[in-house]
Amino acid sequence: MDRLAIVVPCFNEEEMLPITVTQLGEVLTDLWDKGKIAKDSYVLFVDDGSKDKTWELIEGFYTKHPYVRGLKLAGNVGHQYALTAGMLAAMEDSDMLISIDADLQDDVAVMEDMIDKYHEGCDIVYGVRNDRKRDSLFKRTTAQAFYKLMAAFGVKTVYNHADFRLMSQRAVEHFSRFEEVNLYIRGIVPTLGYQSDSVYYERKERVAGESKYPLSKMLTLAWNGITSFSVKPINFLTTLGLVIVFFCLIAAVYAFVSYGSGNVVRGWTSLILSIWFLGGMQLFGIGLVGQYIGKIYLEVKHRPRYQVEQYLKQDE
Repeated sequence: MDRLAIVVPCFNEEEMLPITVTQLGEVLTDLWDKGKIAKDSYVLFVDDGSKDKTWELIEGFYTKHPYVRGLKLAGNVGHQYALTAGMLAAMEDSDMLISIDADLQDDVAVMEDMIDKYHEGCDIVYGVRNDRKRDSLFKRTTAQAFYKLMAAFGVKTVYNHADFRLMSQRAVEHFSRFEEVNLYIRGIVPTLGYQSDSVYYERKERVAGESKYPLSKMLTLAWNGITSFSVKPINFLTTLGLVIVFFCLIAAVYAFVSYGSGNVVRGWTSLILSIWFLGGMQLFGIGLVGQYIGKIYLEVKHRPRYQVEQYLKQDE
């Protein structure tokens, strides 16, 4: 049987973790009993620099449950880096892994379907929400707009998929070669090229604790996704600049021809509005290009994305 690792990034999840470890333990037991995974499969909790008792709880679970491992990062580095740290650690001694958030809003019941598809030959299995009925109108609208925008920019994404997925060991090994700092895992995984499939589920409500992804972090993640995989925003600015120049030339010709007829309004309003418009577009363009230059600056330094402070493994 193949060994499964369930990777769970955690940040200030002391209220949710006792529920999480129990439910994931039941999932592992059920899969063991059905002969679908090896008995030495495990759950790896990754503490992303939590300020509460998250790590103390993980240490307690480690001593109490033989299927629990813990990875403590030296400081808070963000969800995408914490997830990457867990994936690369699990890659060393597991045949497949499933990543899931600690709030368990993603349905653990479909993990069995993921493993079935893995045994059928899939290296990547995406967990996809079948609807967004539980979301607010604002969140639902902005999420749909985001996926459409990513598609328009040529970025490969899986609609309504977050970071709940199964990956084989070789898929994770391929992923480990992506060493960029500006990390957007949801965009990287579809580019790996291995055979993939999806399972569908209904997303649940969080039963304890608070969401660690407010609007600001969601917008930052969306922006990283766009700028990590597409230069079309810069191409759009170039096109927009050419269009503005074209219409300015037409307006100049019209003003020159109509000057003597009195049809041209003589005043400062149109001039000032034009200056404001063009000035705003220039500032926007400079800022957008600056964003890309800033990301280049971060990439070329080649600083480590995270530091591991402690790794609890049962075989130690």
